[in-house]
Parts: sequence; structure tokens; C-alpha cells
Amino acid sequence: MPYEISRADVWVGEIEDRVGGLAEKLEILRDAGANLEFTVVRRLAEKPGKAVLFCSPLRGAAAKEAGLKKSSSMCTVRIEGPDRPGLSAKISRTVANEGISLRGLSGATLGDRNVIYLSFHSVPDANKAALALQRAFSEEQVTSP
Repeated sequence: MPYEISRADVWVGEIEDRVGGLAEKLEILRDAGANLEFTVVRRLAEKPGKAVLFCSPLRGAAAKEAGLKKSSSMCTVRIEGPDRPGLSAKISRTVANEGISLRGLSGATLGDRNVIYLSFHSVPDANKAALALQRAFSEEQVTSP
């Protein structure tokens, strides 16, 4: 299968919403040996002066040093493989056809490779989506010329 589909842990924590706040947190992670693939930062409207950092992958020691915790509310599936037109549409349609609502989708392409993180409301939804995506991409490979 040209696409790797797996469950992923996302780590989360608050940071100071100020000049250098993000840099300081990322430097702690770097110094602890983290090699992040996925990072999203957003201001917290309900907490002026604070922002939230989401990242993956991460190990417990680096996370602890940076004050991050494994998210218990973000149930995530990671998809990596060749980029192509319509990939996100195929992924979101496959999930929708299973009757599953997405909580979020983040993706990026570099060269000819694509990585997409899908977030779901529950572990059962994430597991069901991962199986459906594995079937969809497996069937595609068999039926492709």
C-alpha cells in the first residue's frame, strides 16, 4: 500500500502568547531531542495572553520537560503517501461515507509526499475511519492500472 495509515498521538499545552513564547517552547523540545513532524499553534480567545500548541510525534520525556500532555480529546489518524490531486477529497469522502464527523484536518505536501492528520471526536470514530481508509486505499491499489 503506497499510503501509510496509522493512529497518532497529539501532544498539547499552553504557551505564552508573547514575543518568543513559541520559540522558547520549541527550543525546550529541540533540546530534549524531539523531531516534530506536525505543529499547530493558535491563540486562545478565551484566555488572553495564552496560546495552545499541538504537536506530534513526541516522547514522554520531551513532552514532560516542555509541559505538554498527550491529548485525551484529540483522536487522530495520520496518513502519509504520494501527493495527488483530490487526495483530501477522497479521504474526507471515505470518512463521510462511514457516517463519521471530522473534528479537524491538517495536511501538507512537500515535493511528491503528503502527510494528513485527521482528528475525530472519539477513539471508536478514529479506529473506524482508519479501517475504512485502509480499505479504500488498498482497493485503489488493486484496481489501479
